[in-house]
Amino acid sequence: MLAVELKKLSYTYSVKTPFEKRALDNVDLAIEKGEFVGLIGATGSGKSTLIQHLNGLVKVQEGEAMVAGMNASDKKTLKKLRFTVGMVFQYPEYQLFEETVARDVAFGPKNMKLEKEEVDRRVRRAMEVVGLPYEEFAERSPFELSGGEKRRAAIAGVIAMEPEILVLDEPVAGLDPVGRREILALVRKLHEEVSPTVIMVSHYMDDIAEMADRIVALKDGRVVADGSPAEVFGAREKLAAAGLSLPTAARIADKLAARGIVLPRTIVTPVALADALAELKAKRAEKESEDREGEEEKDV
Repeated sequence: MLAVELKKLSYTYSVKTPFEKRALDNVDLAIEKGEFVGLIGATGSGKSTLIQHLNGLVKVQEGEAMVAGMNASDKKTLKKLRFTVGMVFQYPEYQLFEETVARDVAFGPKNMKLEKEEVDRRVRRAMEVVGLPYEEFAERSPFELSGGEKRRAAIAGVIAMEPEILVLDEPVAGLDPVGRREILALVRKLHEEVSPTVIMVSHYMDDIAEMADRIVALKDGRVVADGSPAEVFGAREKLAAAGLSLPTAARIADKLAARGIVLPRTIVTPVALADALAELKAKRAEKESEDREGEEEKDV
């Protein structure tokens, strides 16, 4: 079943003005339910415009956008669509506004016109899932939380609506290394426990390489690459033409290749790099052992 289906989707800003810009250009994209898709592209490639179509924040100008079986152009289903697609924008903690964490997390479910008991259940569950135990954090002011806790509270407010599709726009922007690891671990957890389909926009190629099942790359509003991390990052020339960098593991593999240590171009994660080097070392050790045995046999 398709979670997202875009057909010939195009969008132009400031039409018929000197500032006219085509942000999306005939984009065809199908995302299966349950996929974790990484969306990459240089600044101005169309990433933000694309994801804002998924819950109707940007109206369809040309083409079609079907999301979770709903037409993104249909005003009748727009409200349901926005509950179905959870959007976590950059620095979501700036959107906190209620007096307590629990009230902030409850904002979405209350707008869904759910019964009080259901709202309370969702708030408690969302807070537990993001690592903010209800009894400890419910009555605290969101403005007294640490930076990482604020981001978790903001994410809890989105997942309390239990969206089928979760869209994250640079979810680790501005965080230190520890905070980044924590949020990425949370994203994995949300994919497993809350939202079966995840679309993550990021300029951190290492994160995308490790987390995504599939990568879609945009350039000038068009899809220029679509495939597994190994396939997309393996196409070095195409990636460079799109103004995109490689994950650290792939860059190291290329540097080793320049020194005569050739490794597969499909290496994109530290684990894969370590495994490939270990395998190469084992093969060399085996060959050296065979060579020594051969020399010993000659001596005899």
